[in-house]
Amino acid sequence: MVEKANADDSSKALRAPSVPPARDPSAAVAEEYELARRTGTAAALELFITRHSDDPLAERARADLRRLPR
Repeated sequence: MVEKANADDSSKALRAPSVPPARDPSAAVAEEYELARRTGTAAALELFITRHSDDPLAERARADLRRLPR
């Protein structure tokens, strides 16, 4: 009986924890852009541009920024 209990405990220790798959980085950037665009403030768009200046969506954010009333 003790041997069975030990065997059950050791199988739990060897089992790897369930980890969700890695998120697509481009999807995360696109979501962040949409949030900045919906927020509609210069600060939100500037933050997006600063964080993702080399992403193609940064150019769209710059265009959005130019269209904001000053």
